[in-house]
Amino acid sequence: MLRIYKSQNSHLVLVDMLDGLASPTPVIWFDLLNPSVEETRLVEGQLGIEIPTRDEMQEIELSDRLYQEDGAQFMTMTAVAKLDSDYPVKVPVTFIVKGVTLVTVRHADPKPFQTYANRLQKANGQGCETGELAMLGLLEAMIDRTADALERAGSEVDGISREVFRKTNASATKKTRDLQSLIEQIGQKGDLLTIIRESLVSIGRLVAYHVALEGIGPRKAAKESRQRIKLIQRDATSLGDHALFLSNKINFLLDATLGLINLEQNQIIKIFSVAAVVFLPPTLVASIYGMNFEVMPELQWQFGYPYALALMVLSAIVPFLYFKRRGWL
Repeated sequence: MLRIYKSQNSHLVLVDMLDGLASPTPVIWFDLLNPSVEETRLVEGQLGIEIPTRDEMQEIELSDRLYQEDGAQFMTMTAVAKLDSDYPVKVPVTFIVKGVTLVTVRHADPKPFQTYANRLQKANGQGCETGELAMLGLLEAMIDRTADALERAGSEVDGISREVFRKTNASATKKTRDLQSLIEQIGQKGDLLTIIRESLVSIGRLVAYHVALEGIGPRKAAKESRQRIKLIQRDATSLGDHALFLSNKINFLLDATLGLINLEQNQIIKIFSVAAVVFLPPTLVASIYGMNFEVMPELQWQFGYPYALALMVLSAIVPFLYFKRRGWL
């Protein structure tokens, strides 16, 4: 899918492909979403560049993600899609800036793209006269989206913390089952925070690379751009620190949960151990009187059977009271 945006009255307008390319007004933003070969070649012909393929976008080497070619800046970052779901995914997004035109290449649809495009198309929306400003606006939208996700994740982590350390009178089996469920939630939040931190790091690298090129290029960055870039860098750094704090808290909760599970399992093993010791003396008494010797005085005794039963009960009660007094139960 190819969307073409042009500037009109200080806001972007989505134009038809044929009308947009035929008009002399420069295109501000080519948005390629799962582009076909024809759409890719069309944009390449318009700007005289070679758009990276999906496999090339997924390369992790810095030289394959941030480079200059054919008079254009190619900058690939890691974005996060499906932040509202339980299984967010990271996807590569490439920004290509050549002159006043921005090209975005993506094979997923992160929500900030559509949100930002809708905001720019409003008559009272934020002005956007160049592709560079459009790119900065997209990065700001991603930062805002990430901040909301971190805020929501922080609240959920606090809820998990309260659940882990809450006092409960539930049975050991039920409590252990609940803790196992919490481990799954902790794992999901840990994966989310890892993806978010990776995305924030890639945003910081992209912006730093863009600033470096603007500083050595034929022109200096506009004042508005410099201010927005500083805000993006500051926000990305602060959000990265917050994500690191939440990651550390997640690791603490994971260790605490595993420790509580071990305590519950040890409690169960202790109960079985105490039960075995308590019933050992009665078993010994029953074994003695279960022997088949000819000379056993108690076999001919009238009160031998009640005596054996009482002795077994007494031999079970004495160890139980002893363990109870020592606090082992």
